[in-house]
Amino acid sequence: MKADNTASIIEAAHRRRELTRAKAIQALRELERTGAPVTFQSVAAAATVSRSWLYNQPDIRAEIERLRPLTTRTSGPQIPAKQQISESSVLARLNTALQRNRELAEENQRLRRQLAHALGDQRHAPNPDDQPRRATGRSRHSSITIGPC
Repeated sequence: MKADNTASIIEAAHRRRELTRAKAIQALRELERTGAPVTFQSVAAAATVSRSWLYNQPDIRAEIERLRPLTTRTSGPQIPAKQQISESSVLARLNTALQRNRELAEENQRLRRQLAHALGDQRHAPNPDDQPRRATGRSRHSSITIGPC
């Protein structure tokens, strides 16, 4: 007959549970002390336990949910006040960009007008090649290579 060792197995499971709880609580307190974000993920990683285990511990879960909004940053690292952009600086940059856009739009309109005039002048200019052609098959728009002057 086998020996009944269920009592020692139950005792080991009890110790393991208490050790795991102590690790999770210690990780939670350490994250809170350092000001690091307290989330289920961060506590699970620090305590080397699963997130699902944390969700199943009502007291630990309540503490994480209480501390999460107090320690979680809304965005990345905080920028020192001296380095934060001011509203007047943003407005100045915006006005500069708008002025540059206006200048570029005006330049585009001017260049389009110049192109239209050049194409119109080219269309109405007398063509020196208006002599009668022989049936050589060459079109009037053959390519011409322009060499150095």
